[in-house]
Amino acid sequence: MDTLLLFWELFSTFFLIGIFTFGGGYAMLSLIQTQVVVAHGWLSESAFTDIVAISQMTPGPIGVNCATYTGYEVLHTVGAPHLIAILGSAVSTFALILPSFFIVLALVKFYRKVMGSRVFEGVMSWVRPTVVGLIGAAAVILICNCTWSGVIPHLEIVKENFIDWKSWVLFGAAMIASLGFKVNPIIIILAGAVAGLILY
Repeated sequence: MDTLLLFWELFSTFFLIGIFTFGGGYAMLSLIQTQVVVAHGWLSESAFTDIVAISQMTPGPIGVNCATYTGYEVLHTVGAPHLIAILGSAVSTFALILPSFFIVLALVKFYRKVMGSRVFEGVMSWVRPTVVGLIGAAAVILICNCTWSGVIPHLEIVKENFIDWKSWVLFGAAMIASLGFKVNPIIIILAGAVAGLILY
């Protein structure tokens, strides 16, 4: 594929994701996965899951980090030089944050006027559960391939994301440590990295 065309597709894809995503980075994940893995086929399910894991471990919003890593990986996969792949990261990141920049800039001027109004509160009462649904969808997408047969979804575990019983044990241990014992996430990440080096 022509590199300039790929740059344009990255920009337009992440720009649209930035326009239509509400609720932050985790809510973006399902849209990013749909576009990057399903619609364009730029990355495999396992590669996208790796990018999400790296995005969670690095500083900054997960949606922005995911766009940055995806932009690099897409160009690197087609054989582009390192510097061109870095430019792909910049284009994807810029495209993702550009709509939010203009939307927030506009909202700042009108927020005080709409704050507390019935219309604003009504809209927010519908947006909040939608955001929770998008975050839940992101979790399901990372674990399962979902196909539809009429109105009934068919879920199939993505084997690349849960390779064997050891990965399930690590998943369970991380969840118990986080929810049950309130262990610091940084400690969980570091422990997971060490366990991965030992087990794999």
